[in-house]
Amino acid sequence: MSTKKVIVTIAPTGGMASKKQNPNLPTQPAEIARDVYDCYNAGASVVAVHARRSDDQATCDPDKYRDINERIRSRCDVIINNSTGGGVNGDLVARSDNGYLEILWEERIKGMDAGAEMCTLDATTINAMFDGSEILMNTNPSRCRALAEGMWERGIKPEWEVFSHTHLIQDVSTLIDAGLDRQPFVNIVLGAHRGFQNAMPYSPRILQQMVDLLPTGAIFCVSGIGPAQLPSAMNALLLGGHVRTGLEDNLYYRQGELATNVQLVERLVRLVTDMGFEPATPAEAREIIGLPLADAPSRPEFALG
Repeated sequence: MSTKKVIVTIAPTGGMASKKQNPNLPTQPAEIARDVYDCYNAGASVVAVHARRSDDQATCDPDKYRDINERIRSRCDVIINNSTGGGVNGDLVARSDNGYLEILWEERIKGMDAGAEMCTLDATTINAMFDGSEILMNTNPSRCRALAEGMWERGIKPEWEVFSHTHLIQDVSTLIDAGLDRQPFVNIVLGAHRGFQNAMPYSPRILQQMVDLLPTGAIFCVSGIGPAQLPSAMNALLLGGHVRTGLEDNLYYRQGELATNVQLVERLVRLVTDMGFEPATPAEAREIIGLPLADAPSRPEFALG
């Protein structure tokens, strides 16, 4: 590839925001598939899918994911990435015996069973502060391994979600060194520190430090939350990485102006192009990421290539 190809990921929904915050947020399968197709036509090559119930609350129900995945795949060849992080309400959250609200492990892992070719792997334990509550997402080392092994058995490529330096040098590196992923695809999430304990703010220095800690041969993407979205994306390009946008991460086009997913993708693609790069097609993105997994025990239903 003579010109650097850049993977543009669209994260249309997420597991936290609501239509009350931005009525353009797609939550139902038909809405999500429509937005994804429009974003694909605008230059996105990967979609990070979060499912919602009919009441717009979060879920990892594989039937919901499969409905979304089928609708997307019937329209385009974008890489489908389903979440195993889930969300902060709906099926995902319950009060544990010790009194803490917790994002349920048994619900999260259902995200692996809807045929997606990629899934998120949050190799970290965090406390989410949302709507006045504190919600624990416990991904201890044995759960990290269970996710990595479960994805390998299903032929799923993990997208490693990291929010701080320690996430990179602890479980992510341990599991990669154990042979549970090759050519890892790491999503560095910055700017979530007001909502996630153990997360880091965005700054060029912090991003450089985290890039320096990446496992050997890793490919990285940067997700900037809120106002960090654009500067972190431009910084990612300068450091040789890939970029992400969408209403999951940022509800506004500019201060005071609510965004749509398509607007955010169109702007990011313009900036990628203006900086001398080219947005990768889904086929090119699969080549960069290493999809499909050649020697995995099985092949996901919605995998292409």
